Amino acid sequence: MKDRGLRFRVMDGLLIAMMILPLVAGMVLQILTKPASEGVSITGARVFLKIPMPLMDMPITEAQVNTWLVMVSIAGVCLFLTHGIRENRGGFRQMAAEWIVEKLDGLVKGNMDPIFHSTYAPFVGAIMALSVFSSLLTLVGLFPPTSDLNIIGGWAILVFILITKNKLKAGLGYYLKGFVQPIPVMLPMNLISEIATPVSMTFRHFGNVLSGTVISALVAWALAGASNALLGWLPGFLGNIPFLQIGLPAVLSVYFDVFSGCIQAFIFAMLTMLYISGGYPADEIASRRQPKPVEAK
Repeated sequence: MKDRGLRFRVMDGLLIAMMILPLVAGMVLQILTKPASEGVSITGARVFLKIPMPLMDMPITEAQVNTWLVMVSIAGVCLFLTHGIRENRGGFRQMAAEWIVEKLDGLVKGNMDPIFHSTYAPFVGAIMALSVFSSLLTLVGLFPPTSDLNIIGGWAILVFILITKNKLKAGLGYYLKGFVQPIPVMLPMNLISEIATPVSMTFRHFGNVLSGTVISALVAWALAGASNALLGWLPGFLGNIPFLQIGLPAVLSVYFDVFSGCIQAFIFAMLTMLYISGGYPADEIASRRQPKPVEAK
């Protein structure tokens, strides 16, 4: 039993390291590769290297690297919460894991067709977790992948593929027929509406996260200037301390990085569920499954 307990604790330690070390690696990479700059700078994701490809080079960006670091950390959290889980056995980790699963199942059941409950609950949970953890990277000084249009665009394209897949369950003919409903002249508008779905999901999430980052940076820069103008006359090193930057940027960071990041993740997940469920032609499939009435002779 002691050996088993030791193995259990060693595995717990490895899982905790799996959660923390990716973030530490990201911070070390940030320190080693980011050039020193004076003042506040607002830039996009840095390009670490480019892989030669036939049509165009494939860049490996800071957003892509940080996304993989976040995925490894999320995998560590999931494995840690479910390590040693047993039926009819309590414990904080097991209760936390069960609570997360129950809340996620309830969210999916309340917003999607019953046919999707068991299928899309893990996907919706993965989208929410990835979005939340990506936005929270700013708390440790790393570039948040949710501030990169390409990352959010990739998520939206994946959701769009799932939406189209469910629309095609009634057949290709029924799907194409929907573009000329209610009248054929609506074909251009219906095509634009179809394409606008992933575009709107991308820019809604990206714009809200990026705007928070920009506002926090601008406020920090303005407070630094105001502190230098109002308190720069203080003697010695006191005049170089940005006293006005103490407190308010942290409060803004809590709102934009924590609260707003979680809200945007929830909104993206809600839109994912509503669009996928709304694209499923349930009425058409149900009508096809009904037995045809037998004509009396």
